[in-house]
Amino acid sequence: MQRRLGALGYDTSADTHGSYGGATDSAVRAFQRDRGLRVDGICGRQTWASLVEAGFRLGDRLLYLKAPMVRGDDVIELQQDLGALGFDAGRVDGIFGPRTVAALEEFQRNVAVTVDGICGPDTVAALRRVARDVGAVPTVAVVREAERLRTGPHRLQGRRVCIGETGGLAALADAVGRALTETGAVVAVLHHPDESTQAEEANAFAAEAFLELVVRDEPGCTTAYYAAAGFESIGGRQLAELVRDELRSQPFVAVGSSTGMRVPLLRETRMPAVVCEIGPPSVVVTHTGELARTLSNAFSRWAAAPVER
Repeated sequence: MQRRLGALGYDTSADTHGSYGGATDSAVRAFQRDRGLRVDGICGRQTWASLVEAGFRLGDRLLYLKAPMVRGDDVIELQQDLGALGFDAGRVDGIFGPRTVAALEEFQRNVAVTVDGICGPDTVAALRRVARDVGAVPTVAVVREAERLRTGPHRLQGRRVCIGETGGLAALADAVGRALTETGAVVAVLHHPDESTQAEEANAFAAEAFLELVVRDEPGCTTAYYAAAGFESIGGRQLAELVRDELRSQPFVAVGSSTGMRVPLLRETRMPAVVCEIGPPSVVVTHTGELARTLSNAFSRWAAAPVER
């Protein structure tokens, strides 16, 4: 872990090699903050996977479709370049899936290299030749998401919405689900401790928006939407800010920041999604009804204006 952190520019040299001391803890926290992960100083499954992914640059390895899907920063580079050139690889999520393969094959077809859906040396060379001047051009996925949200039905009735919780907020999730159902939305409430499982279920449900509720011990509330280097979910950001705006109307909630993150729920869903962390539990239990109505109002406002005007 220290070797990987050092290779990425995070200094752990003040600690004995192989010893998890203060410098290593600070480096892990800095890495988690920079990568949009939950900052706790613990190198668990998500942080370790992100450390491994961060070590890859485009061209370091062959990229091709397999199970489980290849993940890494090299995939992010590929998706960004393809998207900036107008080839729709979908969200820039660092996951080499079917949409990335389709975009890659279309690119290969256009630059007259072997069309095999494999990103190898010839494809990387061609990509670097034509993508070097695209700079900060938004990916086609961002443009299409914005257009889809702007032209979609600006009402909550009939829209497919998921509400999820990983433990401790079942009553609130169910109450939000009921409040949204009363507006005419088609709602699925997901109770599962694993965020990736919830993301898979939400994708299968073809949800158009997702709100994940996470309990926190300390007072306060934060919201997060999906964002990676050079990419963010504009619909997710709008929903996160509307949730935060609505919660500010409740005097029992101290509302904090809205930030871009890459936790599994946000990264692996295919719709605008928000993680709302709220606490303490006693406040949530006491005010479940008010919170459910407030969060339902946020969804209604988002349906009316899903993209910032």
